[in-house]
Amino acid sequence: MTAGRKNSSHLRSGYTTGACATAAAQAATLALLDHKAVESVEIDLPGGNKANFKVGKCVSDNQQVSCSVIKDAGDDPDITNRAEIWAAVSWKGEPGISIEGGKGVGVVTKPGLEIPVGMAAINPVPRQMITQAVRQAAGTCLDSQGIRVVISVPGGEKLTKKTLNPRLGIIGGISILGTTGIVIPYSLDAYKACIPQSLDVAVACGCRQVVFATGRRSEKFAQKRLPLGEECFVLVGDFIDYALEACAKRELGRAIIWGMAGKISKLAAGHIYTHISSSRVDIDFLAGVAASCGLSEETAKVLEGAVSANHLLTLLPPQSAAVFCNKLCLLAAQQCRQHAGGRLEVECIMSDCNGFILGRANAQG
Repeated sequence: MTAGRKNSSHLRSGYTTGACATAAAQAATLALLDHKAVESVEIDLPGGNKANFKVGKCVSDNQQVSCSVIKDAGDDPDITNRAEIWAAVSWKGEPGISIEGGKGVGVVTKPGLEIPVGMAAINPVPRQMITQAVRQAAGTCLDSQGIRVVISVPGGEKLTKKTLNPRLGIIGGISILGTTGIVIPYSLDAYKACIPQSLDVAVACGCRQVVFATGRRSEKFAQKRLPLGEECFVLVGDFIDYALEACAKRELGRAIIWGMAGKISKLAAGHIYTHISSSRVDIDFLAGVAASCGLSEETAKVLEGAVSANHLLTLLPPQSAAVFCNKLCLLAAQQCRQHAGGRLEVECIMSDCNGFILGRANAQG
C-alpha cells in the first residue's frame, strides 16, 4: 500500500500522524545504525498491510539522528495535513525503547484519556507501532543498549488550537493518533450511500437484525461478541440517524448499536447524528443521569467537572458504574427507537476501548 491510494468513492486515503511518526522513527533508527541518510521506509500497519513513506529530511550529529515525514491525509480535510512529523533517535544506557514527546506534541494534564496525566499525547496504537518499527530496525543491537525516541511536530502548538485538545486538557501541541494507520477520507455522500447498500445485503442474506457500529474498533468488538453473520454488521460512524431511518424502511425488526462512552452519551441526550460538528458530549446531562441513579448530590457535583464521557466514568463510585452505564444505554436505546418512529426494537451496548462491555439495555414496544 502506498500513500495516495484511491478508495471506492475516488477519494485518496492518507496516513495518520501515528503512521508518519512510526515511519520517521524507523528511518532515524536505520540511519543511526548505518551512519547514512535514509530516503524511504516501509512500515507495518496494524491491519496487516504495509505502507511506504518518503523521508523528508535526515539530520545527524554525534548524539542522535532526526528524520521527518510529511503527513499526507489524502482527500480528508484534516488540519494536520502536510504537517512535518519528526522523530529523533538516540542510544541510551538502559535497555528497552522509550518514546517521548517533543516540541509540538501535546502533554496530557487531565485524567480520563487513554494516556496517563503527565505523558505525551502519543496514543497506545502509535506507541506500539513505533516500538515495533524501531525494534525491527535495531534488531540485536537492543540486546546491549536501549533507544530513546522523541516525536515532535513543528507548528503543533498552533495546530492544536483547531482541535479539541485544549478542552480535553492536552496542552502544548497535537496528539499522535491512529488505530489503523490509515486516514479514510470523510465524504458524507459516499459514507451515507454505503449504509443502505449494506442493509440491502443484510436483508437479502436473511438477517432480521443488524448491528450498527460507530467506529472500526466498535465493529471489531461487536463481531467478536455477537454470534451473527458478517452481513449483519454495518459500520455507520456518526450517521446513526440515517441508519435507523434506512433500517426502519426495510422493516428489519431489530437494531443493535455498539459504541463507546462518547457516542452512547450523545445518543442518550437525543443527538442521533453524533458528529462533533453537530453535537458535543453534555457533561451536565451525564451528571444528571448519574444523580438519577441514586448518587449523592456531592458526587454528582464532582462529575460536573469531567472533561469527557470517559473521564466521567472514572469518577463514578465503582458500585454505581454498572447502574449508570445501563441507564445511559437505556436512554440511548429509547431515543433511537423514537427516532425510528417506534418501528424498531433497539438495543444499545457500550464498551470501553478494550471491548469490555460496560452497559447494555433494550428499548422495545
